[in-house]
Amino acid sequence: MPDYFQKKPFRLSRLHLLFIFTISVLLLSACAPRGYRVQTQETSSTPLAVTTIYFYPTQGQSKARQNRDQYECYKWAVQQSGFDPGQAQLAPHQRILVTPTAPPGSDAAAGAIGGAIVGSMLSPRHDQGFGMVFGAITGAVLGAASDDARQQQAAQVQQQYDARDARRYAGLEKQARDYQRAMTACLEGRGYTVR
Repeated sequence: MPDYFQKKPFRLSRLHLLFIFTISVLLLSACAPRGYRVQTQETSSTPLAVTTIYFYPTQGQSKARQNRDQYECYKWAVQQSGFDPGQAQLAPHQRILVTPTAPPGSDAAAGAIGGAIVGSMLSPRHDQGFGMVFGAITGAVLGAASDDARQQQAAQVQQQYDARDARRYAGLEKQARDYQRAMTACLEGRGYTVR
């Protein structure tokens, strides 16, 4: 029987092993979660509670007296509520937005490509097509898991920012209502009708 019909054992050279190792490291680094980006986004959310108060004199107070009473009640209401509508407490039109640094599906694509290369290299010559397909599927599954982990991490961070902002808005809303009540009480006590 001629020599070329005899089956030779499959062996990888050092160069092949080095190349496989390099590709494997690149594949794993491509599938590693890369984090998320935090940015401020303009939104059209509802503003804080209205703190404008309309009052009318009931005892014939002069315009100068009305201005003085309004200013004194304003100072007292700020002191009582801890809220000053003249100061910017929080920009209600801005929101923190958390997004993954890589677009969805990028790790799955990188995993499929890297897996196909590694799978074809590790397979015997007559099975390289199968090895490529198997490697591509395995790499895509691992990459999709990485994509999903990054999306979940960004969603959790987004929930934390949203909860923090909701608590902050709720606190400011309460202070604004307290300010409005204090202003109303002060002005009514000085002989004004408040609406």
